[in-house]
Amino acid sequence: MLDAVWNGFVIKPPRVLVTRSSRQASMLADQLRAAGAVPILLPTIELAEPASLAPLDLVLERLETFDWLLFTSANAVESFERRRTALRFAVPSGLKVAAIGSATARALEAAGLRADLVPSRAVAESMAEELLPHVHRQDGSPSRMLLLRAEVAREILPDTLRSAGAEVTIVPVYRNIVPADSIAAVGQIFSSRELWPDAIPFTSSSTVTNLLTLLEAASLRLPQEILRISIGPITSQTLRDLDLPPHAEAIGSNLTDLVAAVMEVWGRKEEV
Repeated sequence: MLDAVWNGFVIKPPRVLVTRSSRQASMLADQLRAAGAVPILLPTIELAEPASLAPLDLVLERLETFDWLLFTSANAVESFERRRTALRFAVPSGLKVAAIGSATARALEAAGLRADLVPSRAVAESMAEELLPHVHRQDGSPSRMLLLRAEVAREILPDTLRSAGAEVTIVPVYRNIVPADSIAAVGQIFSSRELWPDAIPFTSSSTVTNLLTLLEAASLRLPQEILRISIGPITSQTLRDLDLPPHAEAIGSNLTDLVAAVMEVWGRKEEV
């Protein structure tokens, strides 16, 4: 195993817990390995279909009645596209699309769609603010916006847009579930101090709460000594609300900056 390098100094490779879903973990794990870290895979989230696909099927039949499609994650794009393709519905050419961040915009591109709006910061507050000029049509009537998201999500985006005058339809296109196989795995990883990871990068609030759920199921708690690194302000706030403030937050809400934050905070610890 190659040693990691931080600020020109060789440091012990950190053991980093990757809590993303199994199908999303490889990208983060690959970047960690490239930076000199040792990834430990523990999926705390798996994606499943929503409790019912009926609401999604209904709006797919009348996409032409909306002015905007709003996506707050790449998962939402992929779930929407999978169902749309299966039912052979087309996206109307005049329909505008908003993506919460660069990863979501890339998912749209992979689906053959283009984001007309990507906020400067990948958080719901910025997305809401930058959509405010579009909450009314040219004739002054309310814009009709279709928000495609997880079954459980924050309400700041639809609440802000509705307060400004838009008509917002919310349709769940997937849900997050806790993988049953991970309960045994988390018990092994946290069974003794020698096996603990050195750091945990959290890519969403759900990865925080789901890891704690897994630990609780195994009658364990998250050791305070393990470094906690957040991908952005919302995830950081979730950690603070749970009395687990982050040791570092990524400069940008993307995996590259998250890995850089992991290595920086680990390098500072090793330097001391």
